[in-house]
Amino acid sequence: MTATAHFTGDADPYGGGDPYADYRTAGHPFTHLVDLADRRLGAGVIAANDEFFAQRENLLKPEPAHFDPERFGHKGKIMDGWETRRRRGASADRPHPADEDHDWALIRLGAPGIVRGLVVDTAHFRGNYPQAVSVEAVSLPGSPSPEELLAPDVTWTTLVPRTAVGGHAANGFAVDVERRFTHLRLCQHPDGGVARLRVYGEVAPDPVWLSALATFDVVALENGGRVEDASDRFYSPATNTIQPGRSRKMDDGWETRRRRDRGNDWIHYHLAEEAQIRAVEIDTAYLLGNAAGWAALTARDARSGTWTELLPRTRLQPDTNHRFVLPEPVRADQVRADIFPDGGISRLRLFGSLTERGAARLAARHAELGG
Repeated sequence: MTATAHFTGDADPYGGGDPYADYRTAGHPFTHLVDLADRRLGAGVIAANDEFFAQRENLLKPEPAHFDPERFGHKGKIMDGWETRRRRGASADRPHPADEDHDWALIRLGAPGIVRGLVVDTAHFRGNYPQAVSVEAVSLPGSPSPEELLAPDVTWTTLVPRTAVGGHAANGFAVDVERRFTHLRLCQHPDGGVARLRVYGEVAPDPVWLSALATFDVVALENGGRVEDASDRFYSPATNTIQPGRSRKMDDGWETRRRRDRGNDWIHYHLAEEAQIRAVEIDTAYLLGNAAGWAALTARDARSGTWTELLPRTRLQPDTNHRFVLPEPVRADQVRADIFPDGGISRLRLFGSLTERGAARLAARHAELGG
């Protein structure tokens, strides 16, 4: 584990105005990757030993933590995060928590994968954040219960050892563990509150599941697809285009700034593995006056390295799901989507199946990661 910019110590008490004005953050090098703990992928906080002040589910909310200085309940200040009660020692002679005392929460990743970095966000927890945090991970098949995860024979791998953190800060940690994980255990020492947990990494799908599906979306995040690069991320990330489900609002898709030159915008995708693509969906849901005017797709053949036309430049309609059946399957491991001249799309779906070589490579990688 390498701690990037983490911040020890209290933040100043809230003094009014914008609560994020004195928020401590830094540019973490891994945040362009997919958040494996995204609720849209199916992530969840399945258990916690204590959530007296604020419920554990807040940890994975997609939006930044909200702060309302006037909001109190019968138990005290209502915080937008996970907050436990104050720990106490065993007796009047020993009033302080023991060194090993801690609170924990179990997180099911929405998509199993390799963790490259974490952000333990203590936004608005200024004097009530944990002194330190630690994060462990495990890979178990199926849908294990909290009791099964906490069984004594389960071996957890440390991603972040016990490390001091700061209040009202985005505490970031780079991770260098080349393993596939399905669940995390977030511990706060000895107690306190965490607003959000972000788990950035690469999806590592189960090849047995994909083989059983036969035909599936070979570029979807949950199936191991990813965005390699994009021309513009001004309004929203290009990764939104391969999130599960249909877009629910404009910023749930990909929108670029207005071009003032003669170029065009694009996204470069890696597929789950080499596949035969048979059908395409390009959705512009919730993009009305800012949908792309036209779109074209090109595909790279992994064996020859050549790029060929997958879909010719085609007119798009606003707020519409466009479907195209290809005249014949196209073998590819990478695809580039070009939109003209600018604007946005909300989702791209590439339906097909893995080639024999693609399936073998995916299975080998799964075994290499301990899957």
